[in-house]
Parts: sequence; C-alpha cells; structure tokens
Amino acid sequence: MFEHLDITSLLAHYGYWAIFIGCLLEGETILILGGLAAHQTSLRLVDVIAVATLGGMIGDQILFWIGRSFGPRLLPRLHRKQAAIDRVSDLIKRYPTASIFSVRFLYGMRLVGPLVIGASRLSPFRFAVINLLGAGVWATLFVMAGYWAGQALEHLLGNLKPYRLPIILGVVVIAAGVALYRHHRAKARIGGTPKP
Repeated sequence: MFEHLDITSLLAHYGYWAIFIGCLLEGETILILGGLAAHQTSLRLVDVIAVATLGGMIGDQILFWIGRSFGPRLLPRLHRKQAAIDRVSDLIKRYPTASIFSVRFLYGMRLVGPLVIGASRLSPFRFAVINLLGAGVWATLFVMAGYWAGQALEHLLGNLKPYRLPIILGVVVIAAGVALYRHHRAKARIGGTPKP
C-alpha cells in the first residue's frame, strides 16, 4: 500500500513547512520527526532547529497577545483548563521569568500558559526575549533527541530507508499514547481519584 510513497521527497519538499506549522500548534512529535528527517534526508539540522524555534516562538507570541487583549473575558470560559490556569497564575506570581521559560516544557501548559501570562500584564518585551530563549532550548532538545534516535536506529538496523514510514508512524503512535496517558493522569489528579 505504501511502497510507492516517497517519504524522502515529501520531507525534502514540505519538511520545513510541516515543522513550522507543527511547532505553531504544539510541537514535540513534529520536532522528533524533524530530527529524524535531518538525520535521514536533505533537511539540515541547524535549519530544522531554527525553523522549529521560530514556529514555537511565534505560536506563543500569538497566544500571549490573545491573552493580553482578551484574557479577562476568555480565561473564565476555559473551565476544563482551570487547574492549568491556576497553576500558571501561581507560577507567574512566584517566578515570573522562570514561568515564561518553563511553561512550554510543562504538560498541559503549552497553549494555556502564554494566554495566562499575557493576561497577567507581564512586559511584552520581557516575554518576547525569554520566549525566544525557551523556544530555542525546547527546539534544540527535541530535535536532537530525534536526530540521536535516528543515529541509534541506523546503528541497530543499518540503512533506514526501507523503515522510514514505520518509524514515522511509530513515533506518532508512541507520542499519541504518551499524551493520552498523561491526559488521563491529569484528569485523575484533578478529579481526586487515586493515581494508578
């Protein structure tokens, strides 16, 4: 079914755009795939990290300005995210700079965090500088994880060309499974049910 699908060509033509758009929205899975692609295709590692940093930073800047403009009206409507909103609000009060840097690394905070920070009236310049630094570290860590995974798999399996599609699907399935598990654990914690 997939034997005529040229993954290398698809990644070469659309890889940077896929990474940029993926990082605008969420990111970790696409970053790991971007690192694998940089190891296996014509995508350059430095360019993948740069595009991922830019996408992650712009996504958070957009959310920050939405929070700054509409936060007081928008945040009370996000009932399902109330625990995350409270957590980010507490972080901002206690550690404003650290909260900007770390919010993208905390599960469930990536989208809500910049909204709450924007609504908190923190300095836009301060947010932009720390956000850029955080996006750079975030992109580098996850892209390099994908790149090193590609090296390890190549050492184990040899030429990865025949395995590219299964590897990509495997990364997506594992990432979805981890996200689902963390989501259920977070719901259990909020609902006061005991953790497994």
